[in-house]
Amino acid sequence: MAVRTTPIWLADIREEIAGIRSATAGRSATDFASNWITKRAVEHALLIIAEAAKHIPAGLKANHPEVPWQKIHGLGNMLRHEYRRIDPDILWSVVSDHIEPLDRAVAALLEDFPKS
Repeated sequence: MAVRTTPIWLADIREEIAGIRSATAGRSATDFASNWITKRAVEHALLIIAEAAKHIPAGLKANHPEVPWQKIHGLGNMLRHEYRRIDPDILWSVVSDHIEPLDRAVAALLEDFPKS
C-alpha cells in the first residue's frame, strides 16, 4: 500500500466534502433524515473525514483554529462506536454549517503545502 502523505489526506477530505455536497444538494433536513441511503453515505463520508483529519499534523491544524479539529475527531469516534445515537439533526447541522468552513481551511492548507 502506498504511503499516505499529508496532501493526500487533505485531498481525501476535500473529496468526501464534494461527495457530501453532491448527496445533499437540494435536500432539506427532513429529506435528509428520512433518506437512509443519503444518511449512511454522509455518515461514511464524515467518518473518512474524521480519520483523515487525525493524520493532519498539529502544526498545520494550528494554522486554522476556526476548524473544530477535536470535534471532528470526536464525531468520528461517535460514528464508529455510538452510531445508534447519532441524531440526523446533528449530522444535518454538520453538513449545513460546518462543511463549508472545513473545505475552505483544507483548500488553504493544500494551497500552502510545499510543492515537491
